[in-house]
Amino acid sequence: MAIELETPRLVLKQFCDDDIDHLFELNSDFDVVKYTGDAVNTSPEDVLPSLERSYHQYEHYKSGRLSVFDKQTGEYLGWCGLRYFPESGKTDIGYRFHKRHWGKGYATESSLACLNYGFNGLNLEEIIGTAMKENKASIRVFEKLGLKYSHDDNCGCQPGVVYKIKKEEWK
Repeated sequence: MAIELETPRLVLKQFCDDDIDHLFELNSDFDVVKYTGDAVNTSPEDVLPSLERSYHQYEHYKSGRLSVFDKQTGEYLGWCGLRYFPESGKTDIGYRFHKRHWGKGYATESSLACLNYGFNGLNLEEIIGTAMKENKASIRVFEKLGLKYSHDDNCGCQPGVVYKIKKEEWK
């Protein structure tokens, strides 16, 4: 069963091999990856580990990062989704969008769909979000989603914060 979510403006779909060029372009922008701990992509092959990790997530946990497209135009905007970390037992909400789409509410809108899927589709008890302390925009998105500050922790080898929301706190 493939994961596909919709919002009023967006369609979220599992990554596929056709997304290599989209992901490469997205991750080639220093400003997009600045707060992630990831290196800037220098070739399309740099995308392959994240694709493989996503395919594993879909198969084993029925979750993962999802490509986000504009519902009306079909334009690739970025990605959003849940990622399960088996070593900690935590599920993380994450997102990354092209700079030209920042400030349009896409991170919040797509994340709401993913949180709903996590709590109501996967019956998760808690979802976390992690961000570098300097990444004020992501922290604002967490707050709009209803996540609450939990504690400080490293994020991409930088000082970071962890926010979380429990199923019973979800709308």
